[in-house]
Amino acid sequence: MTTFFDTSVLVAAFETSHPHHLESIQRLAACQPENSACALHTFAELYSSLTALPLRPRISPDQAALFIQEVRERVTPVELNSDEYFTIIREAAAHGLTSAKIYDALLLACAAKSKAQVIYTWNLKHFHSIAPHLADRIQNP
Repeated sequence: MTTFFDTSVLVAAFETSHPHHLESIQRLAACQPENSACALHTFAELYSSLTALPLRPRISPDQAALFIQEVRERVTPVELNSDEYFTIIREAAAHGLTSAKIYDALLLACAAKSKAQVIYTWNLKHFHSIAPHLADRIQNP
């Protein structure tokens, strides 16, 4: 079974004080690259999120990079080509998506491209609203 990880799950997997840490780290720990994926862009989102968390002490860039390397060893990155990328933007505009929902739409396109049978996220409401045709696959870890 192919699983796909949203950035929200990976952030929770890293940060032990996150309320969903345990479920997230357990899902990530069970991953192998042949049956798990995330969007290539997720690595940049993960770096941005981890280094911006309001923690004391802050997560250093080196710590974030090490965690991202660990994630990379457990999942296969999926990327969209330029035609796919712009198709998603046009579809998002046609459906009236605004603001940061475009990023979720791009992630969901990567999940569909990976043929994920399960899409893990802590943003169920956004993901379900963007991709109702994938709603049966979108779930919390």
